Amino acid sequence: MSEESVVSINGTELKESSMTNEQKYFARQVQDLTNKKSRIEFELDQILASLKVFQNALVDTTKEIANEILETKKKESK
Repeated sequence: MSEESVVSINGTELKESSMTNEQKYFARQVQDLTNKKSRIEFELDQILASLKVFQNALVDTTKEIANEILETKKKESK
């Protein structure tokens, strides 16, 4: 025997059987959007971490090129 689905609305639990079709539809929409929000937040964490890696790589390569230019200028001025 399976248990009846229950939806929590503002701390009050409602049995799905007592809900109208419209309420069931809204409850499914809320659940789906909540799941999407969680997935997007998870993906955003990955994007932010990757972005930081590439930003750091850009800064590091820029420093390397600047150092090479400075070294070349030092050698030329001697």
